[in-house]
Amino acid sequence: MNNKRRVTRPKTLWRWLRRRVTGHARVRGIALWLRASPLRLFRRSLAARTMDRAEIGRMGELIAVRWLATHGRRVLHRNYRGVNRGEVDIVARHRDVLTFVEVKTRTSTAFGRPADAVGMVKQRLIQRGAQDWLRLLGHPRIKFRFDIAEVILIEGELPHVHIIENAFQLPDNSLAGR
Repeated sequence: MNNKRRVTRPKTLWRWLRRRVTGHARVRGIALWLRASPLRLFRRSLAARTMDRAEIGRMGELIAVRWLATHGRRVLHRNYRGVNRGEVDIVARHRDVLTFVEVKTRTSTAFGRPADAVGMVKQRLIQRGAQDWLRLLGHPRIKFRFDIAEVILIEGELPHVHIIENAFQLPDNSLAGR
């Protein structure tokens, strides 16, 4: 009898990937992870099913995270939800600056740039999330800024990522007491 440990490969690729990819346990998440590679062409249909808006948004976030990581930024947190109803898609460090990144994903540029969708209400939501994050850190005296990551996914083309650094600022009255 052979005492060597027998390595068995799962019957399907999805089971194998589920064991290998951490943080993406569901099959849809794994499929999105596979499609999120910036080196692959975008296809809206996946396994004979068209992706919905939420899945395209998650894919855009994954592509933005990969882009940020490969361009010298360290991703600290994704999808941060603050206690004061604030939200930030990506919290990252770019050299000595803390960046709060909002990701906007579009499958067409027919209705304008993705950054145009970040209005005043969305900016306030991101600012509240950033202030909650800074409050958790004990209000350190560090530089921070708000960026917008535009991800454009056009059928049959490579994903296009454009980062708008310092897209908007905190209002001056919100810095009182810092």
